[in-house]
Amino acid sequence: MKKILIKNGRVIDPANNFDDVADVLVEDGKIAAAGSFETPQDCETIDATGCWVTPGLIDLHVHFREPGQTHKEDIASGSAAAALGGFTTVCTMPNTNPVGDSVDWVRHQIARAKEIGLVDILPIAAITMGQKGETLAPIAEMAAAGAVGISEDGMSVKNAKLMKEAMEITAKLGIVVFDHCEDAKLASGGVMNEGEVSKKLGLPGIPRCAEDVIIARDIVLAQATDAKLHICHVATKAGVDIIADAKKRTSLVTAEIAPHHFILSDEDIDGTDTNFKMNPPLRTKSDVAAMIEALAEGTIDVIATDHAPHHADEKAKGFLEAPNGIVGLEISLPLALTELVETGILTPMALINKMSTLPAKILGIDKGSLAVGRAADITIINPTARHTIDPANFASKGKNMPFAGREVVGKVRHTIYGGKFTVKEGRLQ
Repeated sequence: MKKILIKNGRVIDPANNFDDVADVLVEDGKIAAAGSFETPQDCETIDATGCWVTPGLIDLHVHFREPGQTHKEDIASGSAAAALGGFTTVCTMPNTNPVGDSVDWVRHQIARAKEIGLVDILPIAAITMGQKGETLAPIAEMAAAGAVGISEDGMSVKNAKLMKEAMEITAKLGIVVFDHCEDAKLASGGVMNEGEVSKKLGLPGIPRCAEDVIIARDIVLAQATDAKLHICHVATKAGVDIIADAKKRTSLVTAEIAPHHFILSDEDIDGTDTNFKMNPPLRTKSDVAAMIEALAEGTIDVIATDHAPHHADEKAKGFLEAPNGIVGLEISLPLALTELVETGILTPMALINKMSTLPAKILGIDKGSLAVGRAADITIINPTARHTIDPANFASKGKNMPFAGREVVGKVRHTIYGGKFTVKEGRLQ
């Protein structure tokens, strides 16, 4: 394995509170030196002048659709999209076909990732068998096989007693419950946020309380069981308020947001473009403002993509029938740079903390740091490169997202995973 010397970059390492121009040496897949040191011989040198050198990005929430839905995405195409987006670790969700409710599913996710060699996959397995909400999946066995958490992704466990039992198991195991918060009865039939825009468009709405009541319920259950609870894709002001209140009493509750929920609102929906259809739906401008404030002050810990690829034919069915979800791995970083860093809402250090260091901390993994001895998972970012988002250039099979043609700043120049380039000068290796 080649030595790699990264010179003259702005090294941003939140885990060690370091933000300065420095060099980083990679040797045998590890960070061998960082800061100022004598230049070794026989190494490939990358001049990172004007670039950020950060720990590899980590996404806690992706859908790679394998097995059973590989016309939308598979582990190979999803891994390529992740690497191009600067990610070195991703967590795959279990709403595949069949559902990820078995040891075999967990092992398949991990084995395919190793075979492809572009990114670490840390699987999040199902809470219940078949995600039917009736019988718990073999949580302990799946954790032993490598699952880092459990989720009923795409829905909530209706039975509070069953959810409590699942949390009791995860508390003993030390793994995380990833919580899609939605009361199915309150949300039933809805396709967008319930409000003035849904009324104008004549589309059935999903009230904010459908999200809020499950956030509140599951925080209560987590506090009763000492379980680690991670609230996925927060989208409402009330939800943020409930999470903020919980954080005054416990460190076991964390939360994420997807870029579309801090950029877009229901006012961007015209009722015809299903690239604006996702779950949770785009909420109001006041909710978006609350999301941005929560990001800035830390109530929302993490930015995650909720990368959800769909085939174009499926998204073409119209707003009532098209599936929820958009892709995000290849555009998450530039969207966040443009909307949060360029505007002064987050510092570069704070952004990398939310996209690498804090996700690693939530998972309890030895990543998200450039400390000497750590695995050489590194992202090198040109923060000033301006470009226009074009889904035709995506490695992901999914092109479904509402940001096509949007001008953004920031490009991944190199991604290094385990000491090897997966992306070099913006090209997949």
